[in-house]
Amino acid sequence: MINTDPVTPTPAQEQTALGWLSLLHDQPSSGDQAAFSRWLRADPAHVEAYAQAQVLWELSEVPASKLADEDALALEGYLNAMHAEKRTRARRWPAAMAMAACLLLMVSVGAGWQPQRWLDDLGADYVTAPGEIRTVTLADQSQVTLDADSAIAVDFRHGERHIQLRRGAGFFNVTPTGESFVVHAGSGEARVLGTQFEVRLQPAGAEVTVLSGRVGVTPSRHGARQILGAGQQVAYADGRAETLQAVDSESRLAWRDGWLNYYKTPLVDVINDLGRYYPGRILLLNDELGARRVSGSFPSKDPQAVLNALQAVLGFDQHSVLGRVIVVR
Repeated sequence: MINTDPVTPTPAQEQTALGWLSLLHDQPSSGDQAAFSRWLRADPAHVEAYAQAQVLWELSEVPASKLADEDALALEGYLNAMHAEKRTRARRWPAAMAMAACLLLMVSVGAGWQPQRWLDDLGADYVTAPGEIRTVTLADQSQVTLDADSAIAVDFRHGERHIQLRRGAGFFNVTPTGESFVVHAGSGEARVLGTQFEVRLQPAGAEVTVLSGRVGVTPSRHGARQILGAGQQVAYADGRAETLQAVDSESRLAWRDGWLNYYKTPLVDVINDLGRYYPGRILLLNDELGARRVSGSFPSKDPQAVLNALQAVLGFDQHSVLGRVIVVR
């Protein structure tokens, strides 16, 4: 009697299948092809593992190549920041090898393979992991609440209090001491004596939101300073400030209580926020979809549930790759 029970490959067999898939996409020798044939015939589970790997490869071609390019640039920056004696410029891999490298790395180390985080964390004094919100008390008794996946460096020397926001966002409750308190983010800075405000990094700059008190925001070394009061917000990018806006600060800062609030916000910004709470990667591969506007209030603790809710409304496709990367398109 023929056994028709489904064959389930082990994780080790799945990883080996991805390795073979990588090799066969990179001009294998006749010996490699013969060894692959022997491996394939050795166990029915190998056949199933390889079939699954092929499906995964096709699904992951675009996101894996994108991850490879992003991580190659970040890894080069990390090595340069470490002052390596021999600086190695990351080369652009062929598409097949880029996919293979990213897929194998996702299998073996998951969310830990993110060189950009290594670079941001280099020299940071306080760091939060994806999904973690943490409040720390500084030496002057000021408090900083770090949003998920954030990092800051602290320097209280030379008569001023300096904070460098290296990744993510921080909410600052500043204790007045007579010394200036300066948060550096991107090309600009936010300078105060005593107040409550948030600084959030953006792709080309930062955004400052004031809950109470007054904050002076300078978009670049030689830029003009704007003074913000409670309920005001300004963003700057590439050294230039945008128009100051009145906002509901409490709503904008609800992430401190586990909520993400949006009003006509582009989906790409929402997904970027969710990415700080997801322990892997979320990739949006549709620019037109990313421009669609979203309004609502969502719990930050369950990014997958938020994506499911948005999918029901907007009708996009999402796929999970190895349980560590979500592809939205």
